[in-house]
Amino acid sequence: METRRAVVTGASSGIGAATVRLFRQHGWQVVGVARRADRLAALAAETGCDVFTADLTRQQDVDSLRDYLAASGAVHVLVNNAGGAKGLDSVEASSIDDWAWMYEINVLAVKRMTSAMLPLLRASIAAEGGSADIVTVTSIAGHVAYLGGGGYNAAKFAAHAMTEVLRLELNGEPIRVIEIAPGMVKTDEFGLVRFDGDEEKAAAAYVGVANPLTAEDIAETIVSAVELPAHVNLDLITIKPVAQAAPTRIARGPLIPRAD
Repeated sequence: METRRAVVTGASSGIGAATVRLFRQHGWQVVGVARRADRLAALAAETGCDVFTADLTRQQDVDSLRDYLAASGAVHVLVNNAGGAKGLDSVEASSIDDWAWMYEINVLAVKRMTSAMLPLLRASIAAEGGSADIVTVTSIAGHVAYLGGGGYNAAKFAAHAMTEVLRLELNGEPIRVIEIAPGMVKTDEFGLVRFDGDEEKAAAAYVGVANPLTAEDIAETIVSAVELPAHVNLDLITIKPVAQAAPTRIARGPLIPRAD
């Protein structure tokens, strides 16, 4: 396992950082990718991972990352984790700039990374045999629309569709295409980004919810899927806390059995 290497985007916090940590605990070589160099440096010091600072909405940054990876070793797994949401406004009233940002990071960045990494994944297979993996973290927002979802629904539906098409295109190659679609995950930053730094609004989403998912829960799902036997593909994993039946059907308060 020490010779296998995973590339994880959005690695400076939340699900990405947790995934880097868990891969390292399992003996993988890991390259964490994100915009914030200081956060990446701290993660590298903590875990021993390699890091690369890049803004995945910039093609030149993705090209530089590709060149660095090609020069520094094989690549066996790509985890497309970078993403985010902005706002809960209606389609009519929401900001077109917010929509453009969500599409750039949730869709076009995934396309850029996938296009850049596929030749490296194929080269690793050609040199070593075995298989490779592309894991994309989407959301249940990419499968079920909800009021206020607007641009985030649109972006994640697009990411889901792109993942489905990619799996069709790669049929016949030993490359697994895996989609992880989380529901409510409580992380330090997702809500703050969505609500433009409003801590009260960000915290309100989780009030009374028994055990929302954590970044570590999603990391466990990602690493477990990748470490299954190479002939086993988990096409789509939808993961929600027990308290969440659907995007807008969330139990608040203790989970207790109904009386007979």
